[in-house]
Amino acid sequence: MTPLTRDQVRLSKRLSLVLRHRPEVAGLSLDANGWTPVATLLTALGISRAELDVVVAGNDKARFAVSTAPDGADLIRASQGHSRRVAVDLDLPPVDPPRELFHGTPRANLASIQRDGLRPRSRHHVHLSIDVPTALVVGRRRSTDVVVLAVASGVMADEGHVFHRSDNGVWLTTVVPSSHISVKRTNP
Repeated sequence: MTPLTRDQVRLSKRLSLVLRHRPEVAGLSLDANGWTPVATLLTALGISRAELDVVVAGNDKARFAVSTAPDGADLIRASQGHSRRVAVDLDLPPVDPPRELFHGTPRANLASIQRDGLRPRSRHHVHLSIDVPTALVVGRRRSTDVVVLAVASGVMADEGHVFHRSDNGVWLTTVVPSSHISVKRTNP
C-alpha cells in the first residue's frame, strides 16, 4: 500500500470528523446505520471521487466503508469509532470472539483501567485488537509509553458479554470489566 500524502492524511482526518463525530460541520446527515450518499459527501467537502477513492483505499486501518444502496447510489460510512453524540447503529451481528483480544493504551491510563475496566467513554464501544502488534500501533497514537492489555474475551462471551467485529476487523464491546484484563506487554 502506498502511504498517503500529507494532503490525503488531512482529508482522511476530515472524513473521520464528519463520518464519526460531527457530520453537521459539513452539512451532512447520516442514516440510522451511519451511511451518507457519496455524492452528497463529495459536494459537501468539495472533493472529487478520485480523491475520495484514494483515501478510502489507502487508509491503513480501513476506517471507511463504501457500499451501494438498492437504488444504485454509492454510500459511505465510518467502519466504527463514532462518538456517542452521533446516533448510529452499525447493525453488526454479534460474533463469538477469540479467546483473547488486546487493547493498547498509554501507561498513564493503566491505574484507572485496572480499577474501573475499559469503558467506551465518548464512543459507542470499547475497541479491541486481534493481536499485540496492532494494539501497540493503536496505543502509540496517543503516547510512546504504551501498555498492551490482554482481555479474556472468551470468558466474557461465556458470561454473556456481546462482541461485534467491524468491517475492518476491529472488535467492539460495550465494556470490559477490570477482572477480565491483564497486562500483556509494556513498552520496552
